[in-house]
Amino acid sequence: MTAAQPDVSVIIGAYEAMPYLVECLASVEAQTIDPERIEVIAVDDGSTDGTGECLEEFAARAAMPVTVIRQENSGGPSGPRNVGLGKAAGRYVFFLDADDRLGPEALQRMVAMADKNGTDVVLGKVEGVNRTAPKSMWGKTLDRTDVYSSNIKFTLSAQKLFRRDLLTRHNMRFDESLWTGEDALFTMEAYLRADGVSVVADHTCYYLVGRDDGKHVTKSGGYTLRFDSARALMNLIAELVPAGDRRDLLMVRPFLITLLPQFGPVYARDSEEVRRHKLELAKPLMDAYWTPDIARRLKVHERLRLHLVAEQRPELLLPVVEFIKAKKQAAALLEKKGRRVYLVYPHFRDRTAGIPDSVYLAEPREARAFHGYREGGADSFLRRAMRKARRVLRASGRARPGGRAAAA
Repeated sequence: MTAAQPDVSVIIGAYEAMPYLVECLASVEAQTIDPERIEVIAVDDGSTDGTGECLEEFAARAAMPVTVIRQENSGGPSGPRNVGLGKAAGRYVFFLDADDRLGPEALQRMVAMADKNGTDVVLGKVEGVNRTAPKSMWGKTLDRTDVYSSNIKFTLSAQKLFRRDLLTRHNMRFDESLWTGEDALFTMEAYLRADGVSVVADHTCYYLVGRDDGKHVTKSGGYTLRFDSARALMNLIAELVPAGDRRDLLMVRPFLITLLPQFGPVYARDSEEVRRHKLELAKPLMDAYWTPDIARRLKVHERLRLHLVAEQRPELLLPVVEFIKAKKQAAALLEKKGRRVYLVYPHFRDRTAGIPDSVYLAEPREARAFHGYREGGADSFLRRAMRKARRVLRASGRARPGGRAAAA
């Protein structure tokens, strides 16, 4: 008699995962879904710390079918995940990292959500243990959404429930040539190709565990790998989404999460050679994909740095980075006409720099964070902000005689 197809294949890629693997496997055993409805495919990626033996002991005692594959080290998580995906038979697959753990009822709830709504991807709420976890997408449980109308683009890790037919139909695999960001590429493609995405926000389905031994399954490497990751994700988005508002909305993610940190505090510590190389690596990405619509979606300090990267202005970029690194608060300048608020970061209205005022223009939400600004209460704010802005401009030699700030 042919065995029934499992509902979900849990794929565990494991490398030097002890002792975290013990709790990981215990969380699988504790799932409330019927053991006959799941299968576990565990790939030991050349561990030397007893990870493979732990997996084989688990396979011998577990109530659900467990397949253990032992292979030479591949150097990263993509290889083991692809091997596991090639063996999977479930209607859905879930990628579980060997040092993390599932929440109670996680698989039962996520499978039920996908079945109820016919969605191809399900996100279960993630909590961090000794590390931070994404938060902005867990505000509300959503039966059906997409990558454009929710914040799911800010969680591109692989720990999601995917309908296996979606992955098979599009021959989706993790890119083994990438040393970092391979899960972002895979998950973004799934979001874009999916017939709907569900979000389970009212129940913790996954615990993201921070290891205290310094070991991780992902490969380490230098800054050039981050540019490789950004390039791959931007190219994927451009390939699958026509130019326009929807593409720009998604491009915010690689610009903000992958590219911008290379021009954060670490940039101030970089050598001149590394700074030049970073600008060289960023230039083709900025030329191809940076748009005013992406810029307006960012905070002022984010927009300003990327504007200077796009303009290849290292002599202006470094003072901005140092200003932010010192955690100085920009002054705010409220225009007398209307309610426009400009945040006075370095080079504001410096004629030599020639940076447009629009780069410094704050959206209302960001403006409210500065100096007690409230919409409808602009007069007192105006007086305080103008005084502080004049001090900032005067200190940098850019105030007009008589103390009045330069006009827009």
